[in-house]
Amino acid sequence: MSKSEKGRRRRAVHSRREFITAGTVLFAASAAAAVRLRRALAAKKVPNVIVLGIDGMDPRLVAKCAREGLMPNTRKLVETGTFCRLGTSMPPQSPVAWSNFISGADSGVHGIFDFIHRDPTTLVPYLSTSSTEGPSRTMNLGGWMLPLSGGKVKLLRKGPTFWTNLQEHGVDCTVVRIPANFPPTRCRARTLSGMGTPDILGTYGTFTYVTSDRAEARDNVGGGRILLVQVMDGKTQFALDGPENTFRQDKRTVRVPVTMFCDEVNPVAQIVVQDREIVLKQGEWSDWVRVKFDLITGLKTLSGICRIYLKEVHPHLRLYVSPINIDPIYPALPICTPGGYSRELAEKVGLFYTQGMAEDTKALSERVLTDDEYVEQATSVLNENSRLYDYELARFREGFLFFYFSSLDLNSHAFWRTLDKGHPLYSVELEKKHGGFIPWLYSQMDKVIGKAMERVRDSDVLIVMSDHGFTSFRRGFSLNTWLLENGYAALIDPMSREEAEFFANTDWTRTRAYGLGINSLYLNIKGRESNGIVAPGDESRALADEIAARLRDVRDPKTGERVIANVYRRDDVYTGPCVEDAPDLIIGYNDGYRASWKTVLGAYPREILVDNLDPWSGDHCMDRSLLAGTFLSNRRMEVTDPELSDLAPTILAHFGVPRPPEMTGRMLA
Repeated sequence: MSKSEKGRRRRAVHSRREFITAGTVLFAASAAAAVRLRRALAAKKVPNVIVLGIDGMDPRLVAKCAREGLMPNTRKLVETGTFCRLGTSMPPQSPVAWSNFISGADSGVHGIFDFIHRDPTTLVPYLSTSSTEGPSRTMNLGGWMLPLSGGKVKLLRKGPTFWTNLQEHGVDCTVVRIPANFPPTRCRARTLSGMGTPDILGTYGTFTYVTSDRAEARDNVGGGRILLVQVMDGKTQFALDGPENTFRQDKRTVRVPVTMFCDEVNPVAQIVVQDREIVLKQGEWSDWVRVKFDLITGLKTLSGICRIYLKEVHPHLRLYVSPINIDPIYPALPICTPGGYSRELAEKVGLFYTQGMAEDTKALSERVLTDDEYVEQATSVLNENSRLYDYELARFREGFLFFYFSSLDLNSHAFWRTLDKGHPLYSVELEKKHGGFIPWLYSQMDKVIGKAMERVRDSDVLIVMSDHGFTSFRRGFSLNTWLLENGYAALIDPMSREEAEFFANTDWTRTRAYGLGINSLYLNIKGRESNGIVAPGDESRALADEIAARLRDVRDPKTGERVIANVYRRDDVYTGPCVEDAPDLIIGYNDGYRASWKTVLGAYPREILVDNLDPWSGDHCMDRSLLAGTFLSNRRMEVTDPELSDLAPTILAHFGVPRPPEMTGRMLA
């Protein structure tokens, strides 16, 4: 070896040593800085902060329940701390509102505008908060399609996440079930994803209903499937659907067989699922049942969990199987940070719903579960969530804790008809039987609040907040039908207008506007939409103004009331880098009105206005001025018209952490 070559090698080794030494020093310095920051925070006696996110808690009902003695802990907070209305998002939909809270900014920054977005180049709708991408490279082998690269689930919410800012500044954080955070933002905090987390099928929840009664057999079941079976000599069989097997070229659905043995005399049945045998009496729920779906036998298995309810054995078999949830011990998709956090929770408190919307309102809407059965299921969700809360609250020592409760939101959707005498589904009998359910849930939230009040020190900060309030959903407005009948949209085949969703029957060469999602209206703009016909600039602005003015004048012929309270132009309500992705107009429905179910997904039903005969009778997707959320704190604060986006910078300020420049919210003092 030449001298020059030996010299080069010595210099290379020396450089590597310097690099390694520098990296070690840098890591040590970073670790030391974090330790110093923690000590500084402790020396300054920075208060701990607990935030309870109680979805759908309405400030009017809070005040009423506190006056009537149902919420004594809350009443104490009202008297000694701060209680006021909290401005909600535009529009007041849960993924939008919680994204405002998380990012400390509006949709122009975080990019979530509705439950449903669309790709303007294809007009294909998609869920706004997350997407799934398959592997970019695969190899075909026989009937198998083997991935050569990993697929991924992507969080579509943009902008800052306040707890990552806290964590970066040495504040220990636990964030349990916050919505609009699936898959969870990568961070060192303990986080468990909430609303937006799918079941194992990748849906917001797909139940299975097994029946031997032919009268119950039907297709097109919203949020589930109905299986018609025959019981022969006390035995029947069916299968639970798993996901598509993406390892196979035909993407065949993976299924798990189930065998049932029904006692021919007593109302009892035995259910055999793989290696598990469950015996249930009529009217009884099972514990969680683990179900394993083989994708590649012996190599790749997906684990899910479900609960089974035996509705009836005789004269007809009726069985409900919950959506198959992601197993928190063996999660098939990322639902937490760090990776073992969901396992830890399950091992401490037992298996739990991981599906983002656990209360099965779809089964209630489809009359698969009765009101009584739904209440039992929803109560079990609350009890399960309370166990998680008790565990996290008991071990909370310092830093930041956020915990989310869904019960008021989902159950107000389902049972507002018990409170509103003007709702089409209201009856005196219904009020007598279930009119106390929502007030009882408020009393249960008061107990949750009371536990936190006992836990905080005098120097700590407790915030109780909701993303929006609630009101009645009496009548549905079909936006696309209104656009069609007023000359803004056209159909390819007018005779089959009710047979297609997702704009499959839309003539885009003659359509200038379309509605998609609950509050969103888009113009069919040249150069943006794939078949756009409306010129950007003056023409599109004039068209938007015309449609907005005419929508504000729409009256309900049944009541004479205005259907739409306000229509907003995106440039007037949003700021930030994502404004170009926003709908052109945001529809703010009047009290009692909301987008009809069929218009949400690009259909053109024949009637513009219809009575809402779905048990989903309460809602919050109306005009934001009608649906303020709730703000409660143990601290007296001088606040003026606080907004959801103000809370993130306020939380950061309590820890002395500077807010990132993207946060547009104010600090509440």
